[in-house]
Amino acid sequence: MTTQENVIDCLRDDFGMLRVTESGLYRFLYFGEKTEQSCCYVPDSAWLEYDYTRAMLLGLYWCRADYRATLLGLGGGSLANCLVRYFQPERVTAVELRPAVVELARKWLGLSSDPCLQVLDGCAERYINQAPESCDLLMVDLYMEGGLSRLQLQTEFFQSCHRALRPGGLMVINQWQMGETGQPYAAEMLRELFGDDYLCVEVDEGNILLFIPAGGRLTLDKDAMRLWADDQEPRLGYSLRPYIESLRRAG
Repeated sequence: MTTQENVIDCLRDDFGMLRVTESGLYRFLYFGEKTEQSCCYVPDSAWLEYDYTRAMLLGLYWCRADYRATLLGLGGGSLANCLVRYFQPERVTAVELRPAVVELARKWLGLSSDPCLQVLDGCAERYINQAPESCDLLMVDLYMEGGLSRLQLQTEFFQSCHRALRPGGLMVINQWQMGETGQPYAAEMLRELFGDDYLCVEVDEGNILLFIPAGGRLTLDKDAMRLWADDQEPRLGYSLRPYIESLRRAG
């Protein structure tokens, strides 16, 4: 990947500036001047470039075959594209606060037009409060220009997220790690809500991914997960094994 980036589009909405830049075969979505929010590999818009998005795919290991997914936060749409293309969902609903983000994702970042993908403009908190037992896989990835969304620090929001899971469902949360502690922001709150037996994995970008079931305890059978990851690799073009190796109980 080259380092020269050229601005190809720029929009301003109520939350600030949005920019799309291009460098070689990659396009990037920025919130403001410096916050690189999404990366799109132009020849394959379902390709996941970032480690944290690849790690989020581990949630599919525990999913039922005819699963319904909800994504809180669309970004450039690569994760939604990946689910639709490679993991056969019954439905994917992506909720995005900023209509301008959706506009840029459709125009420049290859957002899928597959009929099983529904993209909604609106507030994640308002949506999830009205969606009890609506999904089998909930991916929470809410960031603004300044970093982690305030919602990802609030008890009531995560309680609503947990209620949105159908029996046997799973929530995957993209949190930010506190320094190099191996703990997410709001770790104490999350422990009070969900205990310390959920699974998590840190990635080099500074994110920490949390895997929290609707009920009970997720199995952690790394041998079985490695075999599952090996089945995915020929289609995805990358291995999920590194994230499986780092997967651990939160406690």
